[in-house]
Amino acid sequence: MSTAIPTTDAPRLYSTLSRTVEPLSTSPDGTVRMYVCGPTVYGPIHVGNARPFVVFSVLRRYLTRRGFAVRHVCNVTDINDKIYVAATREGVRSDVLAERYRAEYVADTDRLGLGRPDVEPTVTEHLPEIIAMIARLIDVGLAYPSAGDVYFRVDRFPGYGKLSGRRLDEMLVTEPGETKEHPLDFALWKGHKPDEDTSWDSPWGPGRPGWHIECSAMAAAALGPSFDVHGGGIDLAFPHHENEIAQSEGANGVPMARIWAHNEMLELGGKMSKSEGNIVLLRDALDRWGRDVLVAFFLRTHYRSKLPFGDAALEDTARQVDSIRNAARALDRAESAPGEGFNRELAESLVVARQDFFQALDDDFHTPRAFAALFEAVHAINRAVEGERPDIDQLRAARAAFVGLLDVLGLAGLADPEPGAPAEILALATEREGARAAREFALADELRDRIEAAGYQVRDTPEGPQVTPK
Repeated sequence: MSTAIPTTDAPRLYSTLSRTVEPLSTSPDGTVRMYVCGPTVYGPIHVGNARPFVVFSVLRRYLTRRGFAVRHVCNVTDINDKIYVAATREGVRSDVLAERYRAEYVADTDRLGLGRPDVEPTVTEHLPEIIAMIARLIDVGLAYPSAGDVYFRVDRFPGYGKLSGRRLDEMLVTEPGETKEHPLDFALWKGHKPDEDTSWDSPWGPGRPGWHIECSAMAAAALGPSFDVHGGGIDLAFPHHENEIAQSEGANGVPMARIWAHNEMLELGGKMSKSEGNIVLLRDALDRWGRDVLVAFFLRTHYRSKLPFGDAALEDTARQVDSIRNAARALDRAESAPGEGFNRELAESLVVARQDFFQALDDDFHTPRAFAALFEAVHAINRAVEGERPDIDQLRAARAAFVGLLDVLGLAGLADPEPGAPAEILALATEREGARAAREFALADELRDRIEAAGYQVRDTPEGPQVTPK
């Protein structure tokens, strides 16, 4: 991996709170502290859940490459209304169901190959912190107990609505409750109900936390009361993140996060949603397309743009992934027959591509422009290896520079050496080449089908057939 990128300019991110692109600041110790809302584990995650995981994991990779220390926290919500409903439907205890789907979430996102966040807190680990934060809100008059529940007084927090840009008189009630002082007040603690199989003791009676207070407490426990970036899907901006701000700032007296970064939604004939049954599971998408295509698919569109999910877009991404992989392998093959001179065009093109790449990511994490810069490098590599080849040292330097860019995006595996195919598969490819030369195209097609049925694909190139795993 190359060293950090020297620059005097800070990366910039769009903040939903200020509605502007802001320079990224760091905490006093120089660390970028970033909290991202993770999944509620009541079923297998879908590809829509994977978008924030990919976006903020790659953002962390980029910031690290830029020389920043990053503390990346992504929670898992394992106490929630949806979990109780799903547990009843499946006939198991809610804690058993939540742990099963938490483990599946980790296994599925591990397959993306982007590493894990530094901290992945769960609600069940943070009940003392949650209860303490609720108590502080009661002490300062921003919350009140009522019939075993505890509610937040929305009209007592002057900044309520500043994230979503909504006024109180424009808001709809998001939580029912007959004992609330104000219709817009939301629950911090919910008293135990007979159909719920778990509860925790509190000063207000047995029960469980509300959804919003969970993230406020987990974020503060992991990053302190004020941090640099809060991320998540745009569907969480209201009411979840709006309520997080009210709770956290009401309890702690300082701004919760300096930048609120939201990714737009993935769409499959409309917003992707488990509740609407309009989903493609992440594991199924990975089985079909593989991690490289799926990660590249998420990054080819800017994180603040809606992303339609479908075969056409993924097939186009697969072709681009093949182009990147083929450029890396062309460099590898060129090393076996290098030239003797220095290719100035290749050197200059790679410098420009690298500069464009990081300028794009500095500008509100603009991954589509970074991909365009990456293809500047692809085209320069292809021109160099197809023409008068550079010497071995320049070929190796070009490969290292190219892999360095891929690594920032989590795609360095595209430059892995070409895997060998078993001898029997290579024999079929050789037989197919002979059939093509003899113009026995039906036999050639049959042999291709046999190669593909065995899990390999054959590509015809100017240098002969290339056989690779599918």
